[in-house]
Amino acid sequence: MICGIDEAGRGCICGSMFMCGVLGTEETLENLGIKDSKKLSESKRKAIAQELQILAKQHHIAYHIVEKTATQIDSQGLSACLKSALTEITTYFSSQTHTFIFDGNTTFGLTLKAPQTLQTIIKGDSKHLLIGAASILAKVAKDTQMHQLHEQYPHYNLASNKGYGTKAHIQAISQYGYTPFHRRSFAITPTPKL
Repeated sequence: MICGIDEAGRGCICGSMFMCGVLGTEETLENLGIKDSKKLSESKRKAIAQELQILAKQHHIAYHIVEKTATQIDSQGLSACLKSALTEITTYFSSQTHTFIFDGNTTFGLTLKAPQTLQTIIKGDSKHLLIGAASILAKVAKDTQMHQLHEQYPHYNLASNKGYGTKAHIQAISQYGYTPFHRRSFAITPTPKL
């Protein structure tokens, strides 16, 4: 068994960052149409996430999602939150596997004690189904949060921009100010008029 790990919402200016670990075998996931979550439509991600939840209920896979809020990111820093989330996931699955694969090129300073290994894989969400599954579950968690926040704060169009710093989102911040869910530690300034 291997645990694939990925995150969603790392570069957003609003909302939480979600990291997910999926424990299982690649063979279990072969027929689900899993790819990098960014290459799937929102409805396809939701459908695959539901299939993954069914597989988890049937004990074919297991997954664990960690949320780091905007407040935590502002107070601790993004890298520290990424390392903390990665630590939580590897600890959660440590009794079930020794092999962890993580999308990206850094472990944010996290090292595991032998016999556990943590390998980074650039574009891992496109190369490994377990990382792809983690990518989808993390992205669906992030999208769900953005839809909920959109209901409270429709002026920011969070259901569409998903918390990323689009021009319209930054203009909405200039006009309406921050919500309690915006990351104040991220440099958010309106684009100057030239």
